[in-house]
Amino acid sequence: MICQECHERPATFHFTKVINGEKTEVHVCEHCAKENNNMSMFSGESGFSINHLLAGLLKIEPSLLKAEQKLQRTEEEVPRCSRCGMTFHQFSKTSRFGCSHCYKTFSNLLTPILRKVHSGNTEHGGKVPKRLGGSIHTQKRIDLLKSQLRDLIEKEEFESAAEVRDEIRSLEKSMSSHREEGS
Repeated sequence: MICQECHERPATFHFTKVINGEKTEVHVCEHCAKENNNMSMFSGESGFSINHLLAGLLKIEPSLLKAEQKLQRTEEEVPRCSRCGMTFHQFSKTSRFGCSHCYKTFSNLLTPILRKVHSGNTEHGGKVPKRLGGSIHTQKRIDLLKSQLRDLIEKEEFESAAEVRDEIRSLEKSMSSHREEGS
């Protein structure tokens, strides 16, 4: 199928819209889709983009609107990333930051969005879910404690080192008893 915009390249994006039983299809190539990110794909409607689709599915728009309302300021007062110069308004349109520093610059505006998208969580908890990786979390804790133990011994804080050693032994004992029960 050929792109309906440029009539040159093969269409790689296929959009289907059904309203009151009436089906409308649009087929565009990647180049035209990128070039016309906010173009009106369906006559008489405001712009449509993948970013709008995802924002609508995740219901992010109200959060973005609240954040943008906070930014109703003069051009000098609008927060900008000191590295790339991006504004939050630009981010809300593209759903992409200009650089890694943008996360720090706009962190206070991102928190409500992250909280909504991640069911109230705003901090990364690791790769392994707690309910599934009990022994993995215990092993990570043991490794961390062993590192602390080495540091305490180097600093000659032997009383604290003994407490950490005892905690390591307790965790290792509980791990071995869980393995024996599981086998």
